[in-house]
Amino acid sequence: MTSRLHVLNHPLAQSFLTDIRDQRTGRAEVRSHIRALSVLLFAEATRDLPVEPVQVRTPLTETTGARVGKTVGLVPILRAGLGMVDGILEMLPDARVYHLGLFRDEKTLEPVEYYSKLGQHPPVDIAFVLDPMLATGGSASHAVSCLKKWGARRVKFLGLFAAPVGVEKLAGDHPDVDIHVGALDTHLNDRGYIVPGMGDAGDRQFSGSA
Repeated sequence: MTSRLHVLNHPLAQSFLTDIRDQRTGRAEVRSHIRALSVLLFAEATRDLPVEPVQVRTPLTETTGARVGKTVGLVPILRAGLGMVDGILEMLPDARVYHLGLFRDEKTLEPVEYYSKLGQHPPVDIAFVLDPMLATGGSASHAVSCLKKWGARRVKFLGLFAAPVGVEKLAGDHPDVDIHVGALDTHLNDRGYIVPGMGDAGDRQFSGSA
């Protein structure tokens, strides 16, 4: 397994992941936990963000502080990745958000792109691909390729659950990309779903309980 893989090791993350897996957990709680997990993942994934010194005045004196020194983009893969955005924006309100629409062909399991406006905007220094599930790895790899072609100087992937085959696919296609996930599960079933996973991440958040 690639050294670029980082599995979040935090008691709160383990608790959130357990609730998300539970099929009895309702949509509101699933969304809340995904939001919280995304914050924890983003905090880990940004430990190496470059900062620039700034001077500020406190009520008592002047002091030197620091602010993020690079432009950051969040790229949720529609629609499941949307639930990961808001919590991260609370941490980094200046981050830019770009939506990328991909769906997986149910027969070939290959990604199909249906929405992107990346080319209409100047590229960012660091882009974070947001997708709860790293299953076959096809969509994640395609998204990273799009961002590199766009001109993003650095790309990282953030997800909740990953299968080994998805990690291997993404790492094989893009060995320079750090992969941050909440859990590394065992395998994919014959429909390409992560096992044990959480079912369909989009449905669990937005339209159903499956």
